[in-house]
Order: sequence, then C-alpha cells, then structure tokens
Amino acid sequence: MNGPPNQNRPKKVDVHGWLILDKPQGMTSTHALSRVKRAFGAKKAGHAGTLDPLATGCLPIAFGEATKTVPFAMDGEKVYRFTVAWGSETTTDDSEGTETVTSEKRPSEQDIRAILPDFTGSLTQTPPKFSAVKVQGERAYDLAREGEEVDLQPRQIEIMSLELTSFAEGEAVFEARTGKGAYVRALARDMGRVLGCYGHITALRRVSVGPFREEDLISLDEVDRLRLCAPGEESLANRLLPVETALDDIPALAVSGTDAARLRRGQAVLLRGRDAPLLSGTCYVTAEGTLVALAEAERGEIHPKRVFHLQGA
Repeated sequence: MNGPPNQNRPKKVDVHGWLILDKPQGMTSTHALSRVKRAFGAKKAGHAGTLDPLATGCLPIAFGEATKTVPFAMDGEKVYRFTVAWGSETTTDDSEGTETVTSEKRPSEQDIRAILPDFTGSLTQTPPKFSAVKVQGERAYDLAREGEEVDLQPRQIEIMSLELTSFAEGEAVFEARTGKGAYVRALARDMGRVLGCYGHITALRRVSVGPFREEDLISLDEVDRLRLCAPGEESLANRLLPVETALDDIPALAVSGTDAARLRRGQAVLLRGRDAPLLSGTCYVTAEGTLVALAEAERGEIHPKRVFHLQGA
C-alpha cells in the first residue's frame, strides 16, 4: 500500500543568510532561485532584483530572515558590463527580440565617447516594454508577450558612471554604475537613437548589487558540488553571508540582552546616558553580535519596525 504523496519528500529546514549566485545565461531568475532553494532544502527564499534570461552575474538570494532585508539590497547601486550592437533596434532592446528598425550607419569611437556625458547623472528614462514594471497590476513583459500595446511612463533614474571599455566595428562594450530602477537595455536603446544608428544589447552581466560584489559569486555548478559534500569546511552553509550584509549602508546599534527582548516584543527602547549614540532615522540593532531588529531612531528612542528571529542574542 502506498503512503501519503509527500512521505518521501525531504523535510525543509530553516536557513538564514545570503547566497550570491552567478546566474548563468539562458535561465530565468525564478528558475535559478528554485534550483538554489532546493539545494539548501530551505523553507523560504527570494531574490533581490530580477535578471533577464540573457543576462548573467550577480543574483543575490535571501534565505529565511534575510528576506526582510531584500529592499535594502535592491535599493543599492548596481554595476553592469554590457555589449551593444549598432545598426538595429529590437522589440526587447536585446538580441532575443525582433528587429523593428535598422540603419546602415555605424558610430566611431569618438562619436560614442562624445555622448557619454549626456547619459551620466540624473536622467529621464522610459523602461523597455519587456520589463518587470507593473502596468495596472500586470507586469509589462506579460502584457507585451500577449501582444498588448504597453504605454510605460518615463521616470527619473541615476547613472553614476558610464564608461566605454572596448570598441570594435559595429559594437561597443560599456560598464555602468546605476541606481534603482535603471534599465541598461533602455540605455543601449537610447544611446543608439542619439547616435542615429540604433542599438540593442547582445551581452549583459551584472557585476554587483549593493554590498554584494563579484568576489562573492558562486556558480550553480559549485552549488551542486557543495550540496553533495559531507558537512565540514566545504559546505553550502559556509558560503552564506550574514543576514545583515544587505544593511551595510545604514547605521548599526548594539544593545543589551534586556533591550533586545523589548524590541522583539515590539516595544521601544530608550537610549540612556551621556554616551548614548546620537542616531536619527533607520538603523539596525544587534545584541551580542546577532541581528535583532530594523528600527527607527527618533529623539533618543528606538522603535522596532522589523524584528528578526535568529539564534544568538
């Protein structure tokens, strides 16, 4: 007699922290997330910032309590390396789309360098039609795939730096450092229009997201290899970064165990004494080296906003 359908399914476990995946080309971010989540046998996981199937590179994956810090990672600066082919624009602004307009014109290296200042700083950018932007509750790329005309509104973005790193006849390689909400595919599209030759992305790699750098990356092959290793120095767990890694850009505050218990109950804590830190705004609170809460500091009081349940303090 057969048992219940889920009887042989491995039991999921609590995992907390960040794994910084080097997403391979040709795979969706959702599929990559499910592969890694399954490798850990984790109960809860999410990713910070979607990468297109064409794109490779930094896909931060948050496990357990780290999912509460995802917005901080997504708000951080991002660095991209990308290749633009000149001569055509496509429906998706990359090589996976259908050509919509073409040109015989090709820009010189000097032409390209001359426009870079115009694409640096605070810019108005219209997202690609095939993007994750929501239109009346639906993702723009879902509407575009269904053949609906998508009307996306321009929005303000920040390009901190844009460098031409390689030039060849018909294509160019760039490195860009961007703020939240910037689309590199739209950047390639708009540069092509200004140059009068049109353009689309043929290769795209995200190098970093917020505090997560290229040296933190781990491939799916390495994830699979470590999954099969016996517990020890070489294990998936040892590749996890702490939950608070995503909070590098906000102040940290250490409190006593008694104050930590109050914060976990949702109660405010008063910073006492002449040596009490002068904090204002968002901070993260630790006790004995363990993350306790995300909080708001105001007039000498700490008000918990998100509480963490981690072993330690």
